[in-house]
Amino acid sequence: VDVSNPGLLADITTSMTTADRSSLQKVLECLDVQERLSQTLRLLKIELEQAEMQKNIHRQMEENVSKMQRKHFLTEQLKIIKKELGMEVDEKEDLIKQLQDKLADMTLPPAADKVIQEQIKKLSLLEASSPEFNITRTYLDWLVGLPWSSSTEENLDVEVARSTLDEDHYGMQDVKDRILEFIAVGKLKGTVQGKIICFHGPPGVGKTSIGKSIASSLNRKFFRFSVGGMTDVSEIKGHRRTYVGAMPGKLIQALKYVGSNNPVIVLDEIDKLGRGYQGDPASALLEVLDPSQNHEFLDHYLDVPVDLSQVLFICTANALDTIPGPLKDRMEVITVSGYTAEDKVHIAERHLLPTAKSDNGIPEGAVSLSQGALRTLINKYCREPGVRNLQKQVEKLLRKAAYKITTGEATTMEIDDGNLADYVGKPLFAKDTIYDATPPGVVMGLAWTAMGGTTLYIESVATSSAEKAGLRCT
Repeated sequence: VDVSNPGLLADITTSMTTADRSSLQKVLECLDVQERLSQTLRLLKIELEQAEMQKNIHRQMEENVSKMQRKHFLTEQLKIIKKELGMEVDEKEDLIKQLQDKLADMTLPPAADKVIQEQIKKLSLLEASSPEFNITRTYLDWLVGLPWSSSTEENLDVEVARSTLDEDHYGMQDVKDRILEFIAVGKLKGTVQGKIICFHGPPGVGKTSIGKSIASSLNRKFFRFSVGGMTDVSEIKGHRRTYVGAMPGKLIQALKYVGSNNPVIVLDEIDKLGRGYQGDPASALLEVLDPSQNHEFLDHYLDVPVDLSQVLFICTANALDTIPGPLKDRMEVITVSGYTAEDKVHIAERHLLPTAKSDNGIPEGAVSLSQGALRTLINKYCREPGVRNLQKQVEKLLRKAAYKITTGEATTMEIDDGNLADYVGKPLFAKDTIYDATPPGVVMGLAWTAMGGTTLYIESVATSSAEKAGLRCT
């Protein structure tokens, strides 16, 4: 470059910059050499600033990368040193050792043992940072966590079962006798497996709690889940492992939760099963509730046969009409009828009142409920077959009593027929008998549903024979 020619120097220097086209055009159009050199100098200063900025950015990036590399290098060195000194065990090796220790104490079916050994071998070849590592680890946790050979020792003593049922439930003698017969047959056979029981009756009569009492009398673990409104087959059969967040079905979860392969599992509200685009859960339950098939139940997540034949399944339903025929055919239906007024009095005195007083913090002897008031409460406020509404009414009057005690209005209260309405309001049901003597044209009828029933009067109206014959709406 000829430095003695300032115009040519400015042009060559400007062409070497990364300035935009308009800036270069201004330099080219400038005829004054001094001005052209000034504009070139300005562009060179901008170029210099950009170069320094890029240099600083590259330097900072190199420093950060070198720090990360140095930290990673030192971390790996520390792990190797700790491992050599025996201060730290490799996470993957420790996990595999724990799984092997658990398997040493278990008796596995051949199919499950084969799958578990294959998955452990696969886990040993994967990197701990790999997403497949966590998926395989979770799968192995479910397989190893199941009680393949762990079971509780059954107690088939009929007298123990009788005392347990009598302690937990009043009345229901027909149901108790049927359960005791069921246990007696199990004692002769050595096991109660192979039976699916369905308790059918109105709400609040103790269908679910009877299942819990059966589990207690048999010395079995208890698990309950509601299938009412269930529309997804995956809740029963599990999700396939290809899906994100896949899990086994409720039955496999129940076995892992209780830690036993012979629990009592209550399927609540089986008459309210739904059906959606995900499938029909009622059809999926056909395999579960069939004693000839459930010894090789196949969950989609585990993909390994699981023996459910030792599980005692108990279903509850309010109505049998909505249960599909093939499903109902696999169950032995035991009808749990409602309680009489006398039964409700004993249940309230033995169970509901003591529990409600404890729940509401009522001091001992502060509130007394006469038997007459209790009978009035049952006959005029709580006519449903079960005792759930009776429990609510008892809790309602005890809450009002607790309010009076805390505000200092009273320290002790006696609730009888005279002041019962002050606590629970006016009676909801009138007296059934309207006529002392039924007049001609009136007959007593009975209205009945699965939830209960009541008496009613059916009246006829006399019409003139001159009127046109036929039915008339009154």
